[in-house]
Order: sequence, then structure tokens, then C-alpha cells
Amino acid sequence: MYSSSVADAPLVREPLHAPVAHLVRGGIVEGTHYGSVVALDTHGRVAFQLGDIEAAFYPRSAIKPVQAVAMVRAGLPLDGELLSLAAASHSGEERHLAGTRRILELAGLTEDHLRNTPDMPFDPTVRDVWVRESRPPSRLAQNCSGKHAAMLHTCQLNGWSLDDYLDPAHPLQQAIAEIVEDLTGQRIATVTVDGCGAPLFAVSLHGLARAAARITTAAPGTPEARVADAMRDHAEMASGSGRDVAALMRAVPGLLAKDGFEGVHVAALPDGRAIAVKIADGANRARIPVAAAALARAGVDPARLKEFAGETLLGGGTPVGEIRPARALDPLTDAT
Repeated sequence: MYSSSVADAPLVREPLHAPVAHLVRGGIVEGTHYGSVVALDTHGRVAFQLGDIEAAFYPRSAIKPVQAVAMVRAGLPLDGELLSLAAASHSGEERHLAGTRRILELAGLTEDHLRNTPDMPFDPTVRDVWVRESRPPSRLAQNCSGKHAAMLHTCQLNGWSLDDYLDPAHPLQQAIAEIVEDLTGQRIATVTVDGCGAPLFAVSLHGLARAAARITTAAPGTPEARVADAMRDHAEMASGSGRDVAALMRAVPGLLAKDGFEGVHVAALPDGRAIAVKIADGANRARIPVAAAALARAGVDPARLKEFAGETLLGGGTPVGEIRPARALDPLTDAT
């Protein structure tokens, strides 16, 4: 299905995004979100594309399943809830904090070893509780703490240094970069720093979809399959209560899905069909309806996707409009 060779890095250029969603109020398009969308078929071929799917971009947290695969390949022994947490952008609920502590304990480490950026919990309700209790930002509460704990565990197992595990030249990050290139099928265009402090690798939207498909089609028991199984079986551990990405995995049997800041979303099915979305302005409100529309384009039953059609716009407390995917994303539209 996929070539074992690695293509050249995607070009760093201004992306040629296209309209992917409209804010419709009272029957009139009030605003437009631009972005790019790709859908792959079961053979890994591009079945649908809109915008610029080949320009270099930052996948943000949507790359976490790939990072988790790299750590499992390097010996990380986690499975189930804790492996899902290793690939998580969690909400900061108590189970997420407890799971992160458990990963650290398995490595004989503590929260003091974490080098991610201290933050408040991602979930607004949980964050409000922290504010009322005057609890300060912490590394444990930051939404990437599970990944960082898993990184430290991987380093401890391999005898790699801990203090500098976020350095792009560190053996851990070099191992992750190698797997990013392996699964996306392309060289990394450039490296920067993500919000949590970890290295962030630029690939293409096409490459991100390809990586997700390779994870979901991997043979049982492989690192890829272990990560996919963990995230699907424990979707709330990879995100949180009430999160749309977890609801999407529950709604579509076998689906692996991961969101990322700045309007990124990737999803793949066990048969290799995959989609990837980038909303140009980073608007989260456009991400899920566009991702759902892309999944319908990829052949997922639209009835399973109804709850992800887009938020309702209110006027005086009454529904007057909606966020609506662009016409080009309609499964009945031939334009690509």
C-alpha cells in the first residue's frame, strides 16, 4: 500500500488554502474559514483534496500518535489507558493527572523531572475549579504532560539523559524524527518548538494523513496497532470528558482521531481511509464540522456524523444560522 522510501521534504511556502467552511447567519454567508483538506482511499491514494495539501505545515498535537509509536518502538512498555495518555492532549482532569504520575512512578521519576511548560488545565470547568482554589499552573496539569512523562520513561529505559530530553539533537527526539519521516513518507521540512516545549516537525497535510493510515492499518501487536488500540479504547484518556474528538471516535467504529491546536485534525479507519484538515486561521469552531464532512467524503455514513455538523449560531438566544462546510466538501459534489 505504501512505499518504504521517503520522499523529499514538503516545500516551505505560503499555503494556497481554499474556503472550507462558512459562517451562515440568516441565510447569508457572514464569514468564511479557509483551509486545506485531504482524504485518502484504502490504497493510500488521494481520493479528495481541497486547498494545499503538499505545503509544509505544523501538525501540532495531531502528530502525537506518531510520537507515541516512536516511543513504543524505542521500548516504552505502556498499553491501555497509559499509552493513550502518552498520545494525549488531555483536559487536565484528575484521571489525567493521576495517569501522568503513574507513568513517572513506573520510571522512578517525579513531576520535577518534567520539562513541559506549566499551565492550567485545558478543560474550562476544571480550570475554573483550579482558579477558585487558587491553584497555580503546573507541568502536570498542562495538556501534554502524559506525552512528556512517556518521553522521560523512554529515556530512562534507554539510558538517555533526562534534563535535555527536549533538545532536537537528543537521542529520543532523533528517534521520533526518524519515525515521523517513516510514517509520513517524507523528510521533515523544518523543526521548531511546540507550545509545550517539545520539538515540532513540519510535514505536509498529505503526509499527516498517510501517517495516520499507516498506524491504523498496521498488523496487530505492532507499536502502531498498540497506539491505535489504546487511543480508540480509551478515547477520553487521549482527550477528556465532553471532547469532540473522543465523541467522534465513539460515533464511528474503528476510527482513530486526533486534534491539534491551530485547527488541525487527523483521522483514519482500519481499512486505510484517512483524512487530515488544517483550518488556516486556527478556528476550532470550523475544525470538527470540516473533519466530519471530510470523513463523509471518505465514505463514512453521514448518519454517524450528524452531531458534528457544526455549532448553531444564536441571535437573541434563537438559532439563526450555523457553521457550514463549504459546498466542495459535500459528498455529492464532484469538484475537488
